[in-house]
Amino acid sequence: MNNYFINQITINHDLIEQDSYLNDITIINSLDTLIFDSPITFFVGENGTGKSTLLEAIAIKYGFNPEGGTLNFNFHTNNTHSSLYKSIIIDRGYRRPREGFFLRAESFYNVATQLEEYENSAPDPFRNYGGKSLHHQSHGESFLTLIQYRFNQNSLYILDEPEASLSPQRQLTLLIKIHELSKQGTQFIIASHSPILLGIPNAKILNFDDNKITAINYEETESYQITELFINNRDGLLSKMLKK
Repeated sequence: MNNYFINQITINHDLIEQDSYLNDITIINSLDTLIFDSPITFFVGENGTGKSTLLEAIAIKYGFNPEGGTLNFNFHTNNTHSSLYKSIIIDRGYRRPREGFFLRAESFYNVATQLEEYENSAPDPFRNYGGKSLHHQSHGESFLTLIQYRFNQNSLYILDEPEASLSPQRQLTLLIKIHELSKQGTQFIIASHSPILLGIPNAKILNFDDNKITAINYEETESYQITELFINNRDGLLSKMLKK
């Protein structure tokens, strides 16, 4: 038996409304059960394949705020999340996470704003975030602060394209942190296009392309293959692509 915070999910398709757009997402429509048997699981695939929709639903069902944040965050600015979470059953492990965070790149500003309100009423504001408001840092700096001060062992992190605000060098910093914490009881479920993050050793990579979810090797990911192709054949590719 897996010893993770989320061991598997099951979708009850009877609870998805017949006129819901979710029925048009092939991956969602064909998925019954998904097992998590690695401390690091990546969702990869083209935009629109359903990986972020599924990731969001898992996070909400576990108890995270739809727009992101810790398990204690309770706010909303836009009610844009899907109803898929209502159809999901989570097989939870016996452990409870020490901490948790659901990161969505597109709503991180809203999370930082809510955090500002929480911390301004605290006895020692931003003590858990390096002593500085996230709004007083760049997008990349604020996310690195979050990694440094709020990513801990025996915790659960659900991340949607965390590379969006990070330079390649900072992605390596995140890679190291994820790898270290994965050996200390922490579970990560991440949707990503980053050929850097996807290279984390021993991560399980689930591909959402081809209308089904399949486990693939790092070198089989489109992110790796296109990056390798471009680096090794830049002049030839650009000559063909930009030819008028």
